[in-house]
Amino acid sequence: MQKRALIIGASGDIGRAISEKLLEEGYFTYLHYNRDRQAVEDMVSRYGTDRVRPIQADLASSNGALQLKSGIAEKLDCIIYNAGSAFYGLMTDIDEETKMNMIQLNITSLYSTVQLFLPEMISRKSGNIVVISSIWGEIGASCEVLYSMTKGAQNSFVMALAKEVGLCGIRVNAIAPGAVKTKMLQHFSEEELDDLAGEIPIGRLADPYEVAESVSFLVSDRASYITGQILGVNGGWN
Repeated sequence: MQKRALIIGASGDIGRAISEKLLEEGYFTYLHYNRDRQAVEDMVSRYGTDRVRPIQADLASSNGALQLKSGIAEKLDCIIYNAGSAFYGLMTDIDEETKMNMIQLNITSLYSTVQLFLPEMISRKSGNIVVISSIWGEIGASCEVLYSMTKGAQNSFVMALAKEVGLCGIRVNAIAPGAVKTKMLQHFSEEELDDLAGEIPIGRLADPYEVAESVSFLVSDRASYITGQILGVNGGWN
């Protein structure tokens, strides 16, 4: 039977790589986006409507998770929560709207989305949940305090939920990437990115597809005894 995956944040660089990887492995995919529908439509064009279904929802809003759930009637085998936004600047410079939107997107909507889909997974005693967290959720980053806080909350969510649903046959893990070549780093200059790469033992930034490969592993039977883990995909940078 064809497996079904929901990839949240599928229009971004990492989300698109994850979507392509799971599609290559035969999944039917629900590809979530908020504003960038074209990125998802490109996937529809490549793989067809029998493999891809776009789902729009603003997960920075309080009703985003319900909006997402209303577009999915079928059972899900896995949920990949890749939504997120970052703010680079001093903690004292973050306004209230930015703060609340990031908390909603990175924490509250994660909790609400999984809460809505979890009962069906429990009833089948099967399911996989993977959260794309960040290295900053483990060690923190100056000028990214809010982002670090929300990513740390995601890691705690993963470890706690894994303990709660393990006997139900559901595995819950996170991937904590280091520096990845995505649009989230576009505010850095080439010189700054070169300096960053020089701090990483492997000597370069990650490609989004390297994160996607890790997702593929965690949702597969090869990882059948792995749950509650935060997998660092960071080139040795910490």
